[in-house]
Amino acid sequence: MRSRRSVLAVPGSNPRFLEKAQTLPVDEVFLDLEDSVAPLAKEEARKNVVAALREGDWSGKTRVVRVNDLTTQWTYRDVIEIVEGAGEFLDCLMLPKVQDPTEIVWLDTLLTQIEKTMGYAVGRIGIEAQIENARGLVNVDAIAGSSERLETLVFGPADFMASINMRTLVVGEQPPGYEEGDAYHYILMRLLMAARMHDLQVIDGPYLQIKDVEGFRRVARRAAALGFDGKWVLHPSQVDAANEVFAPTQEDYDHAELILEAYDYYTSVEKRGAVMLGDEMIDEASRKMALVVAAKGRAAGLTRTKSFTP
Repeated sequence: MRSRRSVLAVPGSNPRFLEKAQTLPVDEVFLDLEDSVAPLAKEEARKNVVAALREGDWSGKTRVVRVNDLTTQWTYRDVIEIVEGAGEFLDCLMLPKVQDPTEIVWLDTLLTQIEKTMGYAVGRIGIEAQIENARGLVNVDAIAGSSERLETLVFGPADFMASINMRTLVVGEQPPGYEEGDAYHYILMRLLMAARMHDLQVIDGPYLQIKDVEGFRRVARRAAALGFDGKWVLHPSQVDAANEVFAPTQEDYDHAELILEAYDYYTSVEKRGAVMLGDEMIDEASRKMALVVAAKGRAAGLTRTKSFTP
């Protein structure tokens, strides 16, 4: 499982930003060819992205390129030029504004053709699907199951809010007049259920008020509490908050590893299925919950500070 606590968006048309992104402690960087790049700059942005992938130092980061959506004339050239030019340095392509599973099938097929032509291992390059409108959310179950390459579902809040006529201009915040509950809860849970049904990760979209780090942290906690794996960051000031919010605390990580170790001991050595760990009863359900926390802690680079003694 790739760690995607922090997912940094970088305009492919800005060489300075592409260079700066390599120095930031984020889990994933996606080099953007879509919304952050003006139409007249898209061809040049492709060249910038290929050069950055080939020549840059992206050590420890998942390397992703967001191509343009399939309603545009740029998408097929985006995929061909990026994968032929820098496919060996690429982990995933992100397809925005996905509305139908056939769009993912199209991208999977084109990637397979390019991989065969270039001599790459078929299926190595993954796909991230960005859900950004009502049609995409209604079809999200089929989208999530459309390709073995699919690794992640990504929420695109700004376009989604526009698509349903949500009455606010502040991305990620509650719309004025919605005073009870959370206007995004159904959307986030819908994405989460579709992702988990197919063993995918799921990422929350950006918080545009980049100077309001506490606001970012508050919105990120909402997604993390539901079970999301990470969130987009648009500015270096948001990186530490994302990495912190979407990683287990040291205490929770240690506890999860203790549960796994204790459960393995008691079921294999003493052949018991439900036992006590201190004042806590643990069983197979406990093990499954601990696996999730332990996996996220390991992916985040945490190390154990406690060990199990029978």
